[in-house]
Amino acid sequence: MSSINQHQFEDVRETKKATAYWKENVRYLLILLAIWFIVSYGAGILFKDALNEIKIGGFELGFWFAQQGAIYVFVILIFVYVRLMNKLDKKYGYNE
Repeated sequence: MSSINQHQFEDVRETKKATAYWKENVRYLLILLAIWFIVSYGAGILFKDALNEIKIGGFELGFWFAQQGAIYVFVILIFVYVRLMNKLDKKYGYNE
């Protein structure tokens, strides 16, 4: 009887751990997607006119974000996500 209770306790603990892991994972995703949206849509479209007053290499900053900057930020966010997930995996014991 005691081993059954211990097994149930371990199952509940593992379920709570997995739930906490996914909550943190989704939080990271939402933050990174918000950054991506602000940079790609906001800087490239909404704030284009204000950013075009600044020049980088002879090009207006709004144009630069629409053409190149959003892509660079997206690639950087991929590396940030990988780093965050590696830390999260270690924190919850899911690392390989």
